[in-house]
Amino acid sequence: MSADLSKVRPGRGAFQPPAGGPGEMEVQAPPGTPIAHVYQNCSFCYPYFSIYDSRKQNVLNIAGPFCTTSMPCKCDVEFEVKSTNGVVVGKITKQFSGALKELFTDADVFGVTFPLDMDVRMKAALIAAAMLIDFLFFEEGKKPTTN
Repeated sequence: MSADLSKVRPGRGAFQPPAGGPGEMEVQAPPGTPIAHVYQNCSFCYPYFSIYDSRKQNVLNIAGPFCTTSMPCKCDVEFEVKSTNGVVVGKITKQFSGALKELFTDADVFGVTFPLDMDVRMKAALIAAAMLIDFLFFEEGKKPTTN
């Protein structure tokens, strides 16, 4: 038995924001079978994301900090994962890896925490959300691409 998981950032579609709008990622397992969608919501101050299951029901929300940079405060950047009723159930953390590495490389380390009994599809969606957060906030001049 094997597992196959892929992420897709498709072109425009029914659930896709307008071109140049917020980030979006579809999670498929196996490839071709959507199991979740991660969407960046419009927000002026804080990064905010929603995770939808395959039935397009909102199941999790992710709220980021006002400042999404590790420098100059030399700290981890935490995004809280909340259930739809506002209870914190996990977090996505961009871990501070030292001033020199932060300044002179584009290498990032992320941690994702969630309850052990969380549905495996939502665990995969949180890992995809961490990748989307990395692309949107911590990669210089790069845009997410399909597969």
